[in-house]
Amino acid sequence: MPDIETLRRILAETRVIAVVGLSAEWHRPSYFAARYMQEHGYRIVPVNPKYDRILGERCHPSLADIPDKVDMVDVFRRTEDVAPIARQAIAIGAKVLWQQLGVINEEADRLAREHGLDAVMDRCVKIEHARLFGGLNWAGVDTKVISAKRPRWLPY
Repeated sequence: MPDIETLRRILAETRVIAVVGLSAEWHRPSYFAARYMQEHGYRIVPVNPKYDRILGERCHPSLADIPDKVDMVDVFRRTEDVAPIARQAIAIGAKVLWQQLGVINEEADRLAREHGLDAVMDRCVKIEHARLFGGLNWAGVDTKVISAKRPRWLPY
């Protein structure tokens, strides 16, 4: 697992993030995280064959279809789907394979590292960016927009 300095370096050097499994639904975690990163200066390249455009960017059916250089591949897919995505990330020359919270594929992690990529598992790129670069006040963290507190009007 990368240390804080490695995470800081990855996020500081990354400019283009391909988000595999990005949803166009505003309430999905992939959309929220990608929008946050886009609002903080990163170019988001959506990868999802279901959509034409997400967040104002053209959507691509796979990593291989992206014509531009990608720094990071951020994966919002089931754990069992990640190894082929890691192979595609290697093939397109990405520098980082980032597996989101709850996504832990050891084989994909090993493949990425063996081919010189930085690899992160079971972490949210939005949370790590906010923690390391001061974005914890952005909607959804400590703003009561999303809260673990029970509303007072609930009967339980």
